[in-house]
Amino acid sequence: MEYQHTERSPSTSLAAVSHQPLAIGTATPVNSDNSLSLTVLSEQSTKAHTHTANAIRLINTKGLSRSEWLAVRRQGIGGSDAAAAVGLNPYQSQLELWMIKTGRFSEDNIDSEANHHSSVIPDIDSKMYWGQILEPIIAQHYTKVTGRKVRKVNAILQHADSDKSWMLANIDYRVVGSDEVQLLECKTAGEYGAKLWKDGVPEYVECQVQHQLAVTGLQAADVCVLICGQQLKIYRIERDEELIAKLIELERLFWHYVQSNIPPCADGSESAGIALRCLFPQDYGQTVDFSNNTHVLGLFDSLINTRKQLSFYQQQEEFYKQLLQQNLGEASYAQFSQGSLSWKKAKDSVYLDTTALAKDHPQLCQQYQRSKVGSRRFLVYERPVANTKASD
Repeated sequence: MEYQHTERSPSTSLAAVSHQPLAIGTATPVNSDNSLSLTVLSEQSTKAHTHTANAIRLINTKGLSRSEWLAVRRQGIGGSDAAAAVGLNPYQSQLELWMIKTGRFSEDNIDSEANHHSSVIPDIDSKMYWGQILEPIIAQHYTKVTGRKVRKVNAILQHADSDKSWMLANIDYRVVGSDEVQLLECKTAGEYGAKLWKDGVPEYVECQVQHQLAVTGLQAADVCVLICGQQLKIYRIERDEELIAKLIELERLFWHYVQSNIPPCADGSESAGIALRCLFPQDYGQTVDFSNNTHVLGLFDSLINTRKQLSFYQQQEEFYKQLLQQNLGEASYAQFSQGSLSWKKAKDSVYLDTTALAKDHPQLCQQYQRSKVGSRRFLVYERPVANTKASD
């Protein structure tokens, strides 16, 4: 099977299809007696919206087992799947999501939405654990800051249109009695995730919320995020019809991959690499001849050229590093107007000489040997160019 690849910039954004900016407002401080640092973004519009909730309540999630929950999730694209389905999730590729939806890969301990709505609390070492534990606390503080009451939604919702029945959604909370905002999405961000919130709502969360608004037919949602356990921020996301139309179009294309059992292209991410290793764990010694396949030949040529450029820039990097080391001499640190660097000796360490141990105590080593499943190695061999004499 041949996989077509279209060159695109990693910064490709759904925002390009919308004339409305994704930024929702300007941060302004909110007075509060809470120990948390609280920030609310000013809203673009304060006028009331007319809205109609038209989603189908597909199944009640209260008391639903995790296995039942995951089985229902595989029947469509949920809100937390939306960004991955259109290639905008920094944590998950289209290929990994496709493997989950086709039952080739387990989403246990992967998906935040699944863990939020499952009756099984994830392990304390899971990155989802604190998100699930803190969600009701975040919702409580949202009410305290805004005065808006919220109600937990214990259901999987489905788009009311039959041609979009694959669009599912799990809503954290419904905002009660407000014409300005109807949904609340609660988030937590750690040290790494906080960087993604620096300029407002991350694009993958924007996709999730617009998907939820598409499924429910509602007009606006608040996103309440607790950053590093200390700072609470609230963002307003208004329904964007152009963005929703593009999102549905791209999600439909992804769902076609799922229904036809055809994998989407890899995207160069770590997630896609893991998915490929799981999809093709074995090789059986065959050789495939792509000499007459112009598309795959082009991919190979691009790989070779990229590796050459990478080698050149790695050599340049080492060159500049060595020059800086010469200038640094025996000093440990150097300061520059654009930053700083250090060149320090690491502490002496002790290591186990396994070669000597195996030689002197072979039986002991054999006693503690363990087998490890081998993984496939990807190696590139460039055919040398034949030397030709230049004619006079």
